[in-house]
Amino acid sequence: MTKFVVRRLIYSVVVVFAIMTFVFFLSRLSGDPRELYLSTVSVSKDTWETWGREMGLDKPLATQYLIWVGRAVRGDFGNSVRDQVDAKLVVLRRIPATAQLATSAFLLSIVVGLPLGVLSALRRETIWDYGARFFALFGQALPAFWVGIVLVLIFSVELRWLPTGRRGDWTHYILPSVTLGWYNAAAVARLVRSSMLDVLDSEYVRFARAKGVDGRIVIWKHAFRNSMIPPLTYAGVIFAAFLTGTVVTETVFAWPGLGGLAIQAVFNKDYPVITGVVLFFTLVYLTMNFAVDIAYALLDPRIRYT
Repeated sequence: MTKFVVRRLIYSVVVVFAIMTFVFFLSRLSGDPRELYLSTVSVSKDTWETWGREMGLDKPLATQYLIWVGRAVRGDFGNSVRDQVDAKLVVLRRIPATAQLATSAFLLSIVVGLPLGVLSALRRETIWDYGARFFALFGQALPAFWVGIVLVLIFSVELRWLPTGRRGDWTHYILPSVTLGWYNAAAVARLVRSSMLDVLDSEYVRFARAKGVDGRIVIWKHAFRNSMIPPLTYAGVIFAAFLTGTVVTETVFAWPGLGGLAIQAVFNKDYPVITGVVLFFTLVYLTMNFAVDIAYALLDPRIRYT
């Protein structure tokens, strides 16, 4: 297990540096970085050359890369082109809003999808099963932007129960959390149902029932625990996706998160902010994948990393 952890950490470092390399050379392919800060019309040639020396553009490309990587490792991505402040601060200011919305949407997905999938598997071919499958079908068929707009029209415009958007007290989290968690709750329900049905039809579950083991123990200790590998994998992926921002939901509800920031940075050609957002996304996905791999061994004793 220790060797596996060390190996995964090494792989993660390699992936981070690969992403950093890709981002650096992609920025150089898009043109001279000075064009983001200076206008070739309004500045003199001396000013243009001075900025080039200050930014290290007068050095060989390999040297520029090493300097840029050294700064990026310390979290120094430069100043935002739009806000003229440290790009790292621009990204850090958006993380709490995204983290809070991601956590609420993730909890909603698990709290709704997990018991619904278990109930559907245990009561297959009954009204409960049909209801759960109907929910899963429509949950994955309806687009998030449509769900969000309809929720706003019903609960904000017509009934005036909830705010239309933006970040505020707990009532501001309800509509965006439902919009963001609706699809994934349906996906979790389908995964849990499918996985539970496979395990319930397995030989060791039938053997446990034949021995007269209590039904609750068979369901929750043998069937439920051993069916959690596929849902656990998906849960790690969706939580990472929530943390990296969901552009559609944040746009509909004017949520000040990372998804909206990434889109603004692309439109404004704000390369330092784009760099900070991309590296944050990379770290989130690597962390979640690593956590899921560790949880495998804790959840299923048959899985061993050697």
